[in-house]
Amino acid sequence: MTAVKASAVYEVLSPWAEADPIPLKGLAPRLDKLDGKKIGLLCNNKRAAPLILNVTEKLLKEKFPTVTISRFNTRSFSVSSLEKDREGEFNDWIKGVDAVVAAVGD
Repeated sequence: MTAVKASAVYEVLSPWAEADPIPLKGLAPRLDKLDGKKIGLLCNNKRAAPLILNVTEKLLKEKFPTVTISRFNTRSFSVSSLEKDREGEFNDWIKGVDAVVAAVGD
């Protein structure tokens, strides 16, 4: 009996249609530098999120010694559903930072 080797051919398609009339763009422009900037660390309080942000803060400060860090910790696990009673606090925090790094600690 002879073994038959099967092979498959796959076609990979992009989810982006070439006819998409809306050009891709980020939520906000990238910072040209981080030196002297205030970086916000947004933590959703899942188990690993604070640990991820601790390392992120350490690495940012090592690479950019003049960077300042500000944290915002949510009480819920979902960053997208921030607590309504803290909406003003969050908006004030976000206005005071130049960029935000969010961690989801799954």
